[in-house]
Amino acid sequence: MRSRVVLSVFLATLLGLTGITVADAAEAAKKRTRIAKKTKLKAFPSCAALSRYGRRHVSRGTGAQPPPTTGLRMPPPPPSGPPAGGQGAPGGAPESGAPAPVTQEDSSNTNVQEQGVDEPDVVKSRGPTIFAVAGEQLHAIDTSGAAPKLLASLPVEGYGHELFLQGDRALVFSHTYGPQPEPQPGPQPAQAVGSPIVADNATLLTEVDVSQPTAMRIVRTEEVPGSFVSARQTGRTARVVISAPSPGIYDESLRGREAGWMPRRVLTDTASGESSKRRLAPCRRVRRPVAFSGLDLLTVLTVDMSKGLPAVDADAIESGGEIVYASTGNLYVATQQWTQEPASPQGEPPKSFTAIHRFDTSDAGATTYQASGRVPGYLLNQFAMSEHRGVLRVASTETPTWWGGDVRDEGQSFVTTLDRNGGALVPLGQVSGLGKGERIYAVRFIDDSGFVVTFRQVDPLYTLDLADPRDPKVLGELKILGYSAYLHPLRNNRLLGVGQDASEEGRLQGTQLSLFDISDLRSPKRLHQTALGSGSSSDAEYDHHAFLYWRPARLAVLPVSSPELVGAVGFNVSSASGIVEAGRASHAGSGGYDAPIRRALVVGGKLFTLSDEGLEQDTLASLAEEAWLPLPRRP
Repeated sequence: MRSRVVLSVFLATLLGLTGITVADAAEAAKKRTRIAKKTKLKAFPSCAALSRYGRRHVSRGTGAQPPPTTGLRMPPPPPSGPPAGGQGAPGGAPESGAPAPVTQEDSSNTNVQEQGVDEPDVVKSRGPTIFAVAGEQLHAIDTSGAAPKLLASLPVEGYGHELFLQGDRALVFSHTYGPQPEPQPGPQPAQAVGSPIVADNATLLTEVDVSQPTAMRIVRTEEVPGSFVSARQTGRTARVVISAPSPGIYDESLRGREAGWMPRRVLTDTASGESSKRRLAPCRRVRRPVAFSGLDLLTVLTVDMSKGLPAVDADAIESGGEIVYASTGNLYVATQQWTQEPASPQGEPPKSFTAIHRFDTSDAGATTYQASGRVPGYLLNQFAMSEHRGVLRVASTETPTWWGGDVRDEGQSFVTTLDRNGGALVPLGQVSGLGKGERIYAVRFIDDSGFVVTFRQVDPLYTLDLADPRDPKVLGELKILGYSAYLHPLRNNRLLGVGQDASEEGRLQGTQLSLFDISDLRSPKRLHQTALGSGSSSDAEYDHHAFLYWRPARLAVLPVSSPELVGAVGFNVSSASGIVEAGRASHAGSGGYDAPIRRALVVGGKLFTLSDEGLEQDTLASLAEEAWLPLPRRP
């Protein structure tokens, strides 16, 4: 008894020294408990329970809702391809946010967010051999000679291909579509405007034996219902995130069946031609939120790259999936959710929030759901999330609240820190009020620091101190014209931004690069800036895989589309000399037009640029063409 009294006195004294009362601490603990109860997911005990849940809620549809008009100035659409969640290219970055060391001194890697966590891309290399997907084929290219040499090309079904490469095995991801489902008699389930339910929207996983690059062969395929969100690889283990509507939504005949709400994946052995079906995930491994959030099924498949397909484990939740981020020990999936508008005009205007689900990936052979939480507003891409010392940091933008034709609230941005408390990700601290009336255009977290760019007319670069996750602070703010859409950490406390220049009125004026000094978070400075002119844009503004920073040469290479150039531009970057153009590369395409360059990479100390037309070997000094290899398209 005496020990309890002493402990209570000690805690009361300690709390008093920090300005927090015992009552405050108790209230904070109660709040964390309330949040944990609201966000913790419940597991289905059986397929029958999953089926009953689906039938009970099918009239409410998938739960997806279109976002309201925000009234915010949005960036121009990308010149080609979908935005990445997203979600890098050669020369990646570690968990601290600084550029990752390359595995070979003379070759680059995919530009990833976290060291030790690979991301799928259109090109990978192993020694002197490049494996690239272009023209719906997987190409193996030898770069050991004076000029690149095509070893083999392998057609791969689907479109939008990306791949992982592990030893003698490649895992290729592609998208496929089948016919629309037949309309069912009777009332149709509710669904989001502009988002028709497609039954045969599928993701194809293709396992390729690349042990002999001159004779690549497909070993197995696994067709998974639903959309490919993204994937991450740590060590030999790949985690593949799929978002799929439950079959019972669009097929009324399945609603009464015990397993009718669980999609099935199909494994096909290429050599034998035999196929087998299995449930996308065991019903007991499916969890749902306390409050209904739709009948989409978010599934994480675990693939042992040393063994290949099929997936060795599957974990799922009743939720959508939009953005994937992973540290070396956890995988996070975020999805934006909307609350229904109140029936009365006098009701409180609806607000959006983003649900975040965490999966434990520390076991190489399994993926296990751990906890869920939520933050206000929506996330820009994967860089809006970052885990450091077990704490998740999240940058989000709250949409303006429109009500009765007027803006009641302009909207603002936040940085929220969350920690796991049982089955919940509970907020520890939060910075609010960033860029009121603006939205986030770029985020980068580096160790205990955070960098957030918002934009409407000028670009405030906010610097944050996150050393104490319970008390995050804004330390500095730098206002310049335009904005950065991608931030790449360099050595010596430098940050390279790729984005758009803008006039004082906020009118965009083309791609620009900015070099920032972030050595003093209270006073960030822009040291140098260069612009590519009116009408220019770069895929690197929305897809970090398109950006190469080759540290030995201090060379940044990015694809560019402008009235003067469709190709790539290289820049030498240094604090002393600034951002100086090194040279340009372009690929002649069919029809008399240059082909957009998708990637740049370094292999064996040589620079290569990749387009759907072919692979060009360029000099590191000036990007001048040294050799050209055309790549065949799928017959």
